[in-house]
Amino acid sequence: MSLRSFFGLPDEPSHAAETEAVRKVVQALDQIEPSQARYIAAFGYILGRVANADLHISDEETRAMERILVEHGELPEGQAIIVAQIAKTRNQFFGATENFLVTREFDRIATREQKLVLVNCLYAVSAAEGDVSLTEDNEIRQIVSELHLDHPDFIQVRSRWKDQLSVMKNLPEVPKTGG
Repeated sequence: MSLRSFFGLPDEPSHAAETEAVRKVVQALDQIEPSQARYIAAFGYILGRVANADLHISDEETRAMERILVEHGELPEGQAIIVAQIAKTRNQFFGATENFLVTREFDRIATREQKLVLVNCLYAVSAAEGDVSLTEDNEIRQIVSELHLDHPDFIQVRSRWKDQLSVMKNLPEVPKTGG
């Protein structure tokens, strides 16, 4: 098995122009100021962490990660795609060993407001397929704890996504009591 196929890449680049396009995106990523690059890398990785909570990252979750990296990471689309793919690959192969370390780094470098934005984005990725599974919700709760955010912060962000929480769907109706 070649390294290219191990990472899900075609055996040969299909066009020289595509190879050049990838080179240009990678060069542009190299131009990002190091502290901003660390922030974007950690942000993207944590998005991938919650997408991989159920051990499968769907196309919808991937597109949500890319969109969020464009909007919140202020990356051009090509760079966002690469960051999302790297985050997915790292999570799928090394997630269990890196999850806490990357989240701890994000906790160190991000402001409280940036952490809250991340938590909202985690729900956006989780809801990309229509609902937030209990596994994803629990992973987000764990991330919130690792980011040293307070429980009311978690509840405030989570409440915005209550209609997508699978745990809140199909609940039995509570009988009304007379009184």
